[in-house]
Amino acid sequence: MSLRVMLVDKDPARGALLAEALAQAGHTVIAQIRDDSHLAAEVSKHQPDVIVIDMEAPGRDTLEQMREIGRDQPKPIILFSDQRDPDYIRQAVQAGVSAYVVDGLSRERIMPIVEVAVARFREFQALKRELDDTKNQLADRKVIDKAKGLLMQKKGMSENEAYQFLRKTAMSRNARLGEVARMLVSLEDLLT
Repeated sequence: MSLRVMLVDKDPARGALLAEALAQAGHTVIAQIRDDSHLAAEVSKHQPDVIVIDMEAPGRDTLEQMREIGRDQPKPIILFSDQRDPDYIRQAVQAGVSAYVVDGLSRERIMPIVEVAVARFREFQALKRELDDTKNQLADRKVIDKAKGLLMQKKGMSENEAYQFLRKTAMSRNARLGEVARMLVSLEDLLT
């Protein structure tokens, strides 16, 4: 699997080492930037598969931009840094860093680190999607129960009849059951 990589490194020699190691592994460095002040904009512009940042001590602004990337356009982020402060490392991970490497970088270590970071990022994204799906299903279940309750109360339907009514309406409108239930609950809220 070939990755499109964006490198962020203020030191051209280190950046060249990283770029060479990535190219030898079959990846493409699509952008190499030295200034991290517009990191989120650069990610939007280049749309890399992976972001590799090599800085001695990334600042709070860099962390905030990584957080913004993680929120708006999630990508695996690998951070090579000399910063050993546990609080800073925790903040970096919370900001979306997939791999935080402190002990410097050598050519042999770059690819295993990239591969693990990408795999962890993908696993995290899958878990996040699963959690979001579960939350949506739970929210749907709650609103469906509320809609069934309204139908039972206002129309004198049994629970099964109310559910079948919602299901039939959803099918005839080519909508999800939760959407139909939300519409019914919203209409009830408007009328009361």
